[in-house]
Amino acid sequence: MDKEQSIISNFKHNLNGDDGAIIGDMVYSKDMFVEDIHFKSHWLSPKQIGKKAMIVNLSDAIAMNATPKYALLGLGLPKNLSNKYIKELSIGLKECAARYGTQIIGGDTILSNKLIISLTIISYLNSKKPLIRNGAKIGDIVCYTGVLGGSIKGLRTLLNGGKISSNSRFVTPNLRQEFIKQSAKWIRSGMDISDGLASDLPKITQNRAVKFNKKLSKFEFISGEEYEMLIVVPPKNIKRVLNQAKKCRVKLNLLGKIINERAKFHGKFTHF
Repeated sequence: MDKEQSIISNFKHNLNGDDGAIIGDMVYSKDMFVEDIHFKSHWLSPKQIGKKAMIVNLSDAIAMNATPKYALLGLGLPKNLSNKYIKELSIGLKECAARYGTQIIGGDTILSNKLIISLTIISYLNSKKPLIRNGAKIGDIVCYTGVLGGSIKGLRTLLNGGKISSNSRFVTPNLRQEFIKQSAKWIRSGMDISDGLASDLPKITQNRAVKFNKKLSKFEFISGEEYEMLIVVPPKNIKRVLNQAKKCRVKLNLLGKIINERAKFHGKFTHF
């Protein structure tokens, strides 16, 4: 058991979901975005930092087929940050929240050596049944949305001293809110790809192997912080889900079929 799972096990509760706690028709989720863990301050503008901090938090709710409505914001702010910097950071947070219909309704601030953004997202389920990671069956089809690999390419460029565009996946992930909302009833299980496909795939297949339909590059397999959706679909529903993806203008990749063997791949993701 790694350190993160050890910590989680100390606070185990029957209300815990995968990325959020489910209480009635509501989902409560929390994530942190920390300088020198998730980003370097010179890599992104304060507005971009605010936007990405919000979007990675909203992703947890959307991945569970919930609509985020409210956010509580905790900020750890270094003493040397200017009022202009803080203003731009706030604009990024508020603009991204508004884009997804979410209101920031309160929070707290402290003095910190590093910039820390902690968000609690309060969401409402789109249906009676949340979309969770468990439930995959042998013969189900594993799919993912969009294109993978862009985040790690952007990260490596930054680590090598280069610059990346504002459209880079590392800067601006794409959330598949409408696609999940419309297709969740045909999906067996799902999660967002935050730790990379190599790490997240065993979680959703419950450590069963996948017979792949397509060969993936190393970047596609290990790239973390993509925030595309990884879903498991019963074969009888795959046409419906593909059709909904087309309506939502989302690329849906059929990765392979779950088979009755133990997974032989495992990934361990660190940010940088």
